[in-house]
Amino acid sequence: MVVSLITALSMAALAGGAAVVHRKARTRESAAEQNYPPEGQIVMVADRRVHALVMGQGPDLVLIHGASGNLRDFTFGFAQRMAQDYRVIAFDRPGLGYTDRVHDAHDTAFATSAESPGEQAGLLAAAAAVLGAHRPIVLGHSYGGAVALAWALDHSCAAVVSLAGVAMAWPDQLDPYYRINGSVLGGAVVPPLIAAFAGQAQVDAAMASIFAPQPVPPGYSAHVGAALTIRRGTLRANARQVNTLLPHVTAMAGRYPRLQVPVEFLHGDADVIVPLSIHAGPASRILPHANLTVLPGVGHMPHHVDPGSAAAAVHRAAARAGLR
Repeated sequence: MVVSLITALSMAALAGGAAVVHRKARTRESAAEQNYPPEGQIVMVADRRVHALVMGQGPDLVLIHGASGNLRDFTFGFAQRMAQDYRVIAFDRPGLGYTDRVHDAHDTAFATSAESPGEQAGLLAAAAAVLGAHRPIVLGHSYGGAVALAWALDHSCAAVVSLAGVAMAWPDQLDPYYRINGSVLGGAVVPPLIAAFAGQAQVDAAMASIFAPQPVPPGYSAHVGAALTIRRGTLRANARQVNTLLPHVTAMAGRYPRLQVPVEFLHGDADVIVPLSIHAGPASRILPHANLTVLPGVGHMPHHVDPGSAAAAVHRAAARAGLR
């Protein structure tokens, strides 16, 4: 009864200010898109737009970012580094950055559904094929690690590289942020408020928690376009994808023993967002061609904290796949 009353009062208060919130959110979203336009090209897959940035020459290397992000996470330096030896294709995942949702039904205020890792992999694999990449090395960071593994399970690739990647089921509940924003009411109400009113202090705190225990690199926040991640549609896509991820990863894990491509896991033992002991550790023991490299004291962003080790993981994957 108390919860219902609070909800009703909250909705009534929001109704009075909804127009103001909408205008402010729309203004800030327009500014974000003006300040952080697409870095690459738009590839069409049927009627879906996929944002892809291509650079370099050599074997094809696909880069798939994590939750709350976009391909700018990789263009802070890692993509340029890998482009010295590979043709790098960095993608925005569906609903994030400038890539469309896989289905329009996911993109409404009151929906709770989202693209599975398999559906995301399917869209990105089709975009990669349009770009001429038919057997790439697929690298995924964080949530992108699950998409990379789904790609390997259902589509052609030479190898997988997982950087602090989600790979297995987890025992604990998600952070309330995801559960609230992934719900019917929370997804409708909270993202507009965040889009309209979230300040730099909140953004900085979120980034600090993602990089911990390492500091956020100087210039990272200005480059990555955090303002893009707090657009209403992006907030909803991200929360719903994370909120619905567990059953998909659980089902994927049952198929891992049949996966025949090389897999390189790179994971920090200080990662509390995607813990080593839950994800890369167990996954490396059931995938038949997996290799695990543990980075002592490193948190959730190994490609920024130790880009040399991340590059080495890609080179090992390429060599094991016969590409180097």
